[in-house]
Amino acid sequence: MVVRRHELTDEQWQVVEPLLPVSGAKGRPRVDDRRVINGMLFKAKTGVAWRDLPERYGPWKTVYNRFWRWSRTGTLSTLVATVRVIAEAIDELDREVSVDSSIVRAHQHAAGARRMTACHTGGSRLVRRTQRAR
Repeated sequence: MVVRRHELTDEQWQVVEPLLPVSGAKGRPRVDDRRVINGMLFKAKTGVAWRDLPERYGPWKTVYNRFWRWSRTGTLSTLVATVRVIAEAIDELDREVSVDSSIVRAHQHAAGARRMTACHTGGSRLVRRTQRAR
């Protein structure tokens, strides 16, 4: 199997596979877990919309439903926490920090506009901000 970017390697899958819930315990068996988890990882790492998942991960709705169901039941958080503990135990946990350096702009009404404010002494006198500065 060719491992693409943002997908689990065979070694990683061997660690993750036994941690998954039993397939088909209630109802029919699930579709390929590895393909669906790779779809979840692709979504998480690229930020692509669910509907824009590549076809190699199967129907986007399947990946979304599994993500939503596992998030709701706590399966996904348990899986991530367990894998994190295993990775820390064998010292393979990469601690990357991503900092966004984009500019955040305030709305035009957020600063510099004239407005009426009450006095800090609790009086009913209103003072314009531009007049107080002088």
